[in-house]
Amino acid sequence: MSEKMKLIQRVLIIKLRHHGDTLLITPVINTLKANFPNAEVDVLINKETMPMIENFSAIHRIFVLDKAWKKEGKVARLRYEWQLLANLRNRQYDVVINLADQWNSAIITCLTGAKIRIGYDIYKRQSPFWKKCFTHLIPLGSVDTQHIVEQNLALLQPLQLPQMDTQVSMTYSHQDKHIVTEKLKAHKVLGRYIVIQPTSRWFFKCWDESKWTELIDALQQDGHQIVLTSGPDLREKEMVETIIEGCTSNSVVSLSGQLSLPQLAALIDNARLFIGVDSVPMHMAAALKTPLVALFGPSKLFHWSPWEHIGEVLWAGNYGELPDPDDVNTNTQTRYLSLIPVEDVLNAVRGQLK
Repeated sequence: MSEKMKLIQRVLIIKLRHHGDTLLITPVINTLKANFPNAEVDVLINKETMPMIENFSAIHRIFVLDKAWKKEGKVARLRYEWQLLANLRNRQYDVVINLADQWNSAIITCLTGAKIRIGYDIYKRQSPFWKKCFTHLIPLGSVDTQHIVEQNLALLQPLQLPQMDTQVSMTYSHQDKHIVTEKLKAHKVLGRYIVIQPTSRWFFKCWDESKWTELIDALQQDGHQIVLTSGPDLREKEMVETIIEGCTSNSVVSLSGQLSLPQLAALIDNARLFIGVDSVPMHMAAALKTPLVALFGPSKLFHWSPWEHIGEVLWAGNYGELPDPDDVNTNTQTRYLSLIPVEDVLNAVRGQLK
């Protein structure tokens, strides 16, 4: 590492995407702190994804872009964005790492005034203006077949760091754990349990309700306590209700729509096993080192498989034809995971519970 790099005191990481994307930037933060333990590492993210990292002590400060700003009109939105830029400039960053591919992220990177500004050299961003926003560009094509975690870490190449930390960190507070413990006590869940999150914001990533019911019945017959979870979306909660209504036992516990993401992390962290689909909770389980069984459909498995996980991934493509992930209509109601048989999922689960 050069003497110049040793002087790094403040770093900003930008990732303006979804919840899972935000969680998967934590190895970049961990690596920066491993190499610059006294540096202040800030992040700029979309406000709704803040729960993924709000308890992560390695972060000095979290800045957000809020979609609600648009609802207050153009003048108000510009005022908020101008104040955000002013706050970022006042931080006087030594390094800004833009892990996003949007134009606004590139412009923000440039306007911070940081001496070192790193981003991706992307095929759809070949204009001279994009290139001028950065001092260093890493060709995305060179890492495009790698996992998202590896893609993120690739942007640290210009810093020539001697240490790399690939750990994804999902954190929660003592209060989160207390809330979850009390909810479990209220449902008389006092021992070890299995968490199942059958839902995703995109239903094409979901398995059939009837198959979940069959799986749950078999696991309960094996003597396991099942706790079902989902996001707060009405469709997700209805899906969980349908699954429970089909079960032969009335002892299935539902915390569907009742937990914040850090509270869900506390629940998963203390579970014997997590079962779910390609979604944020799956990435949380992998980060927390909770054994998992994950069901995947037409997603880019090499990008989005659970990182450094304990457990097993079942891919629907091993059972039949799947469309190319880039061709999938995300609003479709088609259940591509239907190809995965209950028997194989049950065998995978039992294998993890041995």
